[in-house]
Amino acid sequence: MTNETGWRRMAPADLPAVMAIAAVVHPDYPEDEAVFAERLHLAPEGCHVLVGDNGALQGYLVSHPWPAGAVPVLNSRLGDVPGGVTNWYLHDLALLPAGRGSGAAGAIVATIARQAAAAGYVSLALVAVNDSTGFWRRQGFREVHDPALDRKLASYDDAARYMRRDVNG
Repeated sequence: MTNETGWRRMAPADLPAVMAIAAVVHPDYPEDEAVFAERLHLAPEGCHVLVGDNGALQGYLVSHPWPAGAVPVLNSRLGDVPGGVTNWYLHDLALLPAGRGSGAAGAIVATIARQAAAAGYVSLALVAVNDSTGFWRRQGFREVHDPALDRKLASYDDAARYMRRDVNG
């Protein structure tokens, strides 16, 4: 069996490693494993892990359909995805230092954008944290300023920014 490197679909067995990465990359935004497990169940096509040369996970992406202009509260379950949603939400993208600088983050964002477009979604959205707005701008995202939305971001922190882009943007 050869060692697979690069992005692959997340499996339930990956969740402990995903949680360990989250604890390192996003210590100020803790979420329960049940939150990640639910999103994996609701949208397996939007959940991926980055496998390093040694076979260890170096990162993950958790994403799912969600209404544009809406932000799930941090560390909360969704219950279900509303019908008729045309926006794909990037809930969390995290890479350990070993996975950074390789273009892997941009590659998975491009992959998700292609998947979303093929499935009929018109936009991608996310909440940028940890001073990541520059990275997201380079991926075509722009900040959305809405006082009601800004209040919802309070479960993250004062620096959190809601960002959005067209899937073909």
